[in-house]
Amino acid sequence: MVTKHICANGVRIVAEDIPHVRSVAMGIWVNVGSRYEQPHENGMTHFIEHMLFKGTDTRSAKDIAEQFDRIGGQLNAFTSKENTCYYAVVLDHHAEKAIEILTDMFFHSKFSPEDIDKERQVILEEIAMTEDAPDDDVDERLWQAMFPNNALGSPILGTTETLQTFNRENLLAYMHKHYRPEQVVVSIAGHLSPTLIQTIEKLFNQFPTTTSYEPTIFTSPTFVPAKIEKKSQVEQSHLALGYPGLSIQSPNLLSLVVLNSVLGDSMSSRLFQEVREEKALAYSVYSYYSAYQDAGAFVIYAGTSPHQLPLLQQTITHSINTKCREGITEKELLFAKEQLESNLLLGLETAYDFMSRNAKNELVFGYDRTIEKALAELKQVTVQSVNQIINDHLKQPFASSIITPAKGSN
Repeated sequence: MVTKHICANGVRIVAEDIPHVRSVAMGIWVNVGSRYEQPHENGMTHFIEHMLFKGTDTRSAKDIAEQFDRIGGQLNAFTSKENTCYYAVVLDHHAEKAIEILTDMFFHSKFSPEDIDKERQVILEEIAMTEDAPDDDVDERLWQAMFPNNALGSPILGTTETLQTFNRENLLAYMHKHYRPEQVVVSIAGHLSPTLIQTIEKLFNQFPTTTSYEPTIFTSPTFVPAKIEKKSQVEQSHLALGYPGLSIQSPNLLSLVVLNSVLGDSMSSRLFQEVREEKALAYSVYSYYSAYQDAGAFVIYAGTSPHQLPLLQQTITHSINTKCREGITEKELLFAKEQLESNLLLGLETAYDFMSRNAKNELVFGYDRTIEKALAELKQVTVQSVNQIINDHLKQPFASSIITPAKGSN
């Protein structure tokens, strides 16, 4: 059972006790991601995530790392387009120590100018690493093509230009604006002690008294079927196609999830069988969907030899067009449901899995959306509902991103 506690200052704590495990996973989730940024702030959310590991008033960055190593814990963080999460996984008897370190990082990080300059270089290297991974780079560019002039299409890491403008003053101002108690969910799961929630509440009383929070109002993005191409020092050509998707709270989202499973999310999927098994055009070919508060996308990726790129794109579009004409079958629907049910249940094997799921439910829905409810909704998906998604989305003009070898690169 998931319990929920709302602190006096608005911080939400969601907890799930799992008595048979010996670990505790804890995450501080902030309802802010890269799409909250103005153009000149692009990359600031991710930059702040990095800075919280650079030392506090009482702990150096080395101290933080060593203290987690001493208790055998795992410490990490990530930034997405709509959320930031700082998390740890430790043995149950170290849980209170771990949350104390996490909250020290959360409330008392120094943001020294020297550390900011160092981390700027680290993130510039991270950007370069992404550009050196063409499957990541082609996907990043696809989002910029699909949602131009909107933060949803902007890179989470920011750009070399925006990173140069970040300093202690504007980073702390951004953090003060968005790191508010109403925007924070603390999620814990595992073998929980009776006092852990009280400890967390006491630690999160450190939030300074501020004026009332004004939620960010997004400019709803408009999908654009743009085409973008880049020449690079690569051996293969890389192709990503994007179609308009659904928001995360859409009642039809599970029909899109089923469609994704049928088309490109498994070894038996249509794209894998046609592109890889039948025509041997690619080693890697798959589809995925992303769903956000008010928009989403359905994406197909594949990489192939440059001379096979036209045939690859033709094969993928032919597969999509066939599905548009014929729809899915009852057999495909059944197989997809079985696969998705298995993935859902197998994805809840660790305390971290429960911690993450519970936090996302609270941030998106505001309540515990149980596994039973999710499975019941999956059972309601029909051939007709999936075919409606095909008609509404895959028959629309698509965006594309292509990376091909520069002349003389192979």
